[in-house]
Amino acid sequence: MSAALVTSLTDAGTTTTAEAVLFWVLGPVIVLAALGLLLARKAVHAALAVVVVMISLAFLYVAQDAVFLGVVQVVVYTGAVMMLFLFVLMLVGVDASDSLVETLRGQRWIGLLAGLGLGVVLAGVVGTAAYGTPVGLDTANEASNPVGIARIVFGEYVFAFEVVGALLVTAALGALVLTHRQRLTRHIGQKERADARVAAGAVLTPLPAPGVYARHNAMDVPALGPDGRPLPHSVPRVLRVRGQEADAAEFSARTERVLAGYAADEPVEIEGRSAADAASGQEEGR
Repeated sequence: MSAALVTSLTDAGTTTTAEAVLFWVLGPVIVLAALGLLLARKAVHAALAVVVVMISLAFLYVAQDAVFLGVVQVVVYTGAVMMLFLFVLMLVGVDASDSLVETLRGQRWIGLLAGLGLGVVLAGVVGTAAYGTPVGLDTANEASNPVGIARIVFGEYVFAFEVVGALLVTAALGALVLTHRQRLTRHIGQKERADARVAAGAVLTPLPAPGVYARHNAMDVPALGPDGRPLPHSVPRVLRVRGQEADAAEFSARTERVLAGYAADEPVEIEGRSAADAASGQEEGR
């Protein structure tokens, strides 16, 4: 059915009613999405507008019997490149503050002149463009659509293809320069951070994870050190501030019982207090 639809849209190079309806439906959508790209204040919204433009172009490519180009438009550009842009934007974030300091002097005047020059070139191209009689795409796609596209891109327009590649690389370098922010403080390396931790007497090893016990396994239970004693700093600081940390004295008492050879339920004195007294004292402190 899809093959019949494509044939009906591009038969003998004439524009059918279905193709005209498709163009007049997707044309305004593409224009509105392009305006959204220019006028959107958030980078994520601008990227989503580009996604709409690319998907609409894919429909038009398929309607023009360029099925391979339409699939590449969706899979490569929309599905890979733009999703990568969105992932980077959501992961890194974009600062909404405007910088009044120009990293490159005179870049605004250069950009203005380049924009005007591009507008003049586009106006000249549109004004001098000549359109011949449509002949359809049957001859161009005789050896399959991918082969036909390859012959045109890497044959007739190979120089333009290389120029576009150079422009993309230049645009990537320009984006890196424009997004550069001048560091306000001196950069502190990993070695200096490690030396500072050693000098301050901080814990050098990663913090232990919360404890895992036979009857309790949660974030509020302190982990056990190499000597079997609870480590209070293993409990997240938020739980300690909220007073939701489990009773370390109770678990310490259980450990003392096991290390001393007592039964698990047999009371034992810890620093002159029983486990129950230690637990009640810690509860009162909260």
